Amino acid sequence: MFGRVSRVPAPARTTPWWRRTLSRWIRREEEWAPTLRRSVRLLREFGFEQEDPARFYGAIADDSVEMLRHYDRLEGQALLDVGGGPGYFKSAFEAAGMEYFSVDVEDSDLPGAAGNRVLGSGMQLPFRSGAFDVAYSSNVLEHVPDPWLMASEMLRVVKPGGLVFISYTVWYGPWGGHETSPHHYLGGMRARRRYARKHGHEPKNRFGESMFGVTVSDGLRWSRRQDGGEVVDVFARYNPGWSQFLLRIPLLREVTTWNLVIVLRRR
Repeated sequence: MFGRVSRVPAPARTTPWWRRTLSRWIRREEEWAPTLRRSVRLLREFGFEQEDPARFYGAIADDSVEMLRHYDRLEGQALLDVGGGPGYFKSAFEAAGMEYFSVDVEDSDLPGAAGNRVLGSGMQLPFRSGAFDVAYSSNVLEHVPDPWLMASEMLRVVKPGGLVFISYTVWYGPWGGHETSPHHYLGGMRARRRYARKHGHEPKNRFGESMFGVTVSDGLRWSRRQDGGEVVDVFARYNPGWSQFLLRIPLLREVTTWNLVIVLRRR
């Protein structure tokens, strides 16, 4: 695991955070590890997101399976993919022995989207409480107007002891504006208008409508304030392990983090 954000009372924390994090990295023996080689490989895949999305999302899906293995066994677990889209993650999770379900606001005619798919909003998941073992979401949170309501809904639909894995694109990171990057640094609406002028049409991800600015600080604040789950991990998804300390530095963490992951276990 990465630097665990403990929920125990403050007085019990006698070991500095940096020592706890370093010790955890030294002890890790799992096969998967956030090495520099992995970071470079995944960042290279971003170049194929538009022209070959199956390749890009397939690589992310495989990596997601390995990450989830850190926290629990996957075989026989029922997983809900919130914002599953065209279903690129379906085959990867099923190959790991999981029962796959997905929910999305749009229908899709792609083959990967078939099976156990429900139309609905991530901010009001159409499932009973405690229905799943794992709730997973990748690069969806920044596309909903109330991201932390969606995060709370993900906690609601997992069983006590169940895992919630939330991963989202950070607004001030290099890819925060998606296809309008890097002009999003000049403002979301300005970047959107510039894209429309240049390409003759609106971007797929329209700031203020289907894309919103969600920061690292937003995620850290929510993880501290929510009381539905124990925070297991918070880490920069595509950054190598040795650079995770940057999350402790305000402002710098916003521009050095492409994607933030929050892992919780429901109480």
